[in-house]
Amino acid sequence: MPLLVVDCKSKGESTMYLRTWPATSLLLLATLAAVLVPLESRESAAQTKGAVQDDKLRELGGQWLYVKDLTKDRPSEKQGPPMSVKFVLRIEKDAVVHVRPRGDERIPLDGSATEVTKRGTITRYRGGWKDGVFKYETDVVREKDKSRVVLIQREFRITPDGLLVRVSSGSPAKLHGVALYRHPKDIALPKPAKATMADMEWLGGAWIGQKGTRSTEERWSPPRGGAMLGVSRTVSRGKMVAFEYLRIVQRDGSLVYVAQPGGRTPTEFVLTELGKTRAVFDNPRHDYPQRIVYELSADGRLSASIGFVNGGRPRGFEFKREQK
Repeated sequence: MPLLVVDCKSKGESTMYLRTWPATSLLLLATLAAVLVPLESRESAAQTKGAVQDDKLRELGGQWLYVKDLTKDRPSEKQGPPMSVKFVLRIEKDAVVHVRPRGDERIPLDGSATEVTKRGTITRYRGGWKDGVFKYETDVVREKDKSRVVLIQREFRITPDGLLVRVSSGSPAKLHGVALYRHPKDIALPKPAKATMADMEWLGGAWIGQKGTRSTEERWSPPRGGAMLGVSRTVSRGKMVAFEYLRIVQRDGSLVYVAQPGGRTPTEFVLTELGKTRAVFDNPRHDYPQRIVYELSADGRLSASIGFVNGGRPRGFEFKREQK
């Protein structure tokens, strides 16, 4: 770059100017560098932090399945999911969407509210993402007088063990429950117990159970050809209200219980415990039930129950052998 000397009164002054210019320029460049480098570092750090936050937020997406209740001091029989057993979150550029059968709940990440008016009520969804935690509330009020129907607060936090979900309700908030959820593929399958079809021979036959106006029957064929076939039917007030196709099959040195409620897609449960007259079948990757238990008592009654693998109060059914 050429050097221009303007308004120099003498050769000496011009020489002095030319000598001091490089030093002044270097000092100015050093000063600019000292200012710009930290600024660039701060911008880079902010971008990195934003990327980390975005990655964490994206981890919320997908289907989540209840694993176990972590609410402090809650008895085992009262344990259960604080919200749906299974739910789906969809991550968008500026919102998190809670996918629900009756209508998706869209929660903008900027703190603004999504408002839905339906059947005389106004529902507002509001929340945000901060420090690795996504929180949102559902506030339902009556359209007519704006009186509150319900206020629910949900909190979702990614942990090394899975998704920690905390649900409260009311104002002031009262804890409803804390539970661990995981993606179904991340839930370990149980180790099968060794057994043969002959070990289930005690289940064979026709069983009848009565509960109020509902009569339920299960009919199991004897073990033959590596399988037992069953069918269940529930009748209330003279009308069939439910049915189910059932199988127990021998596989890889163990037994698998296959259920098709209403003839729908089969769901398999692995034998995990076996006694002389007791069998437990588990599938922790299923929403509900996750566990099926059959047990024959000493007086010849058959009990069947369904429930969660971890905690909760199972739903029980009692049967007597059908009289010929």
